[in-house]
Amino acid sequence: MRKSISPVENANTPAIEDGAAALADAGAGGRRGWSIQNVGTNPIFVCLGGTASSTVFHWVLKAGTGESDGLGGSVEEKSGAVFQGAITIAGTTPKYVVSEYE
Repeated sequence: MRKSISPVENANTPAIEDGAAALADAGAGGRRGWSIQNVGTNPIFVCLGGTASSTVFHWVLKAGTGESDGLGGSVEEKSGAVFQGAITIAGTTPKYVVSEYE
């Protein structure tokens, strides 16, 4: 008997955000992947868990040269061990797009 598994990925509707909480805690295994792109003109700091700041972060995403020009930095986890906790953002007037895959 042959069995196949077809993974289905549901993503949130991306929107431009400016708050400190990019993603809430997903719980055990509730998140299959995530991505964040800086669409502003200032660098942003991304922190897995805790509260992001300019001195507490995991990544700095470079700014674009203009608003939403596609040149801002990005980070993602879409395979392997995907972080399930809250993801926070800090920076001067942060502006970013976040996607979450369940």
